[in-house]
Amino acid sequence: MKKTQKELAFLRDLYIDEQWTLRFTDLVDKHIGFAKEEKLLYINAGTANHALALSKKLGKDAEFFATAENKDVLTIARDKAAAIRANIDFSMNSFEDETFSGVIADASFVRPADLQDFVSEAARVTQTGGKVAFFTPGAGSFGEIFSLLWEVCFNEDLGEHGALGERLIIELPTISRIEEIAKNAGLENVETHTQNEFFNYQNGVDFINSPLVADFLLPVWLKTLSKREQTKASKQLAKLIDAEDKDLTFQFSVKATLVIGEKK
Repeated sequence: MKKTQKELAFLRDLYIDEQWTLRFTDLVDKHIGFAKEEKLLYINAGTANHALALSKKLGKDAEFFATAENKDVLTIARDKAAAIRANIDFSMNSFEDETFSGVIADASFVRPADLQDFVSEAARVTQTGGKVAFFTPGAGSFGEIFSLLWEVCFNEDLGEHGALGERLIIELPTISRIEEIAKNAGLENVETHTQNEFFNYQNGVDFINSPLVADFLLPVWLKTLSKREQTKASKQLAKLIDAEDKDLTFQFSVKATLVIGEKK
C-alpha cells in the first residue's frame, strides 16, 4: 500500500537521513566552510539533522534559513529546531533575488530532468560572489540495480521491453554535465568532489523492502508502470538478485557528487 506523505516524512527522519543523506552531507562537511556572520539558506533540509549540525558551528551571529520538501517533513524539522532552540528560520519558502551569501541545496532526490531548474533557483537567491553548493548522485550510480532492472523489464516485457532500464542509466548526469548545469545557472570557479558510497543488503527481499528502496527510489524509477506492473517488477527484481548473488549479500553503489561554485 502506498504510504501517505506524513508516513514518508517519519521514514525520512527514522531511516533516510542516516542511511542516505548523510553520505552526501559528509562531503559538504569535508569541503565547505562558512563564516559565522553569513546569511545562509539550506534548500531541501529534510528533517534538519545536517542543518542543525551546521547551526551549531555557525553560532548565533549567522542568519540561517531553511526549507523542507513538504509540510510534513517541515513539521518534523521545525519541532527539532524548537526543541534545542536552534538558530534556524523555517518560516519562509520563497525568497527575493540575491538574498543569501551562501546556499546549500540537497538535490539527492531531485530528478535529473529537473536538476537545471533546481540549481538555477539556488543561484537566483544567492548574492553576487556568494557560494552555492549542491549535491546529487552522478552517472554510474545504481548501476548494479539498473542492469538487473533492465533484465527484469526485458524478460517480463515491462517498460517498453527494457527501455525503462536504459533510460534510468542514461538520464543520470555525468560530472561534466553536472558542472555544465552549474555554469548554466550562473556559477563560476566550479569545483566538484565525488566519493563512492556502497549500500549492502542481506538478500533481494531485504533490498526491496528497505525504506530507501521501497518508498523513495523504486516508486520514482517505476512510476511509468501500472501498479500491477510495479509489483511484478519489484518481485522479479528480488528474485533475480538472489539468483545472481546466491548466498552473497547484494551491494549497489552511488557516486555521491558535491558541486561548489560562486555566483558571477
